[in-house]
Amino acid sequence: MTMITIDDKNYNIDTLSDDAKAQLQSVQFCDAELQRLSAQTAVAQTARSAYAKALKLALPATADETIKFN
Repeated sequence: MTMITIDDKNYNIDTLSDDAKAQLQSVQFCDAELQRLSAQTAVAQTARSAYAKALKLALPATADETIKFN
């Protein structure tokens, strides 16, 4: 018996309607996708930070215009 808790109520997944099971599956897919995208965002932010640091090191000591990276 597999249970799931939604809004502090426990439900037996085996007794849910086909529509409810499909909606649950969609919610679980979205949760997994959000987690995957969050991990990809962390990777991209880390890479961007490294690229910005490398860019600063590659720039000449003096510049005609100020470039600011956070």
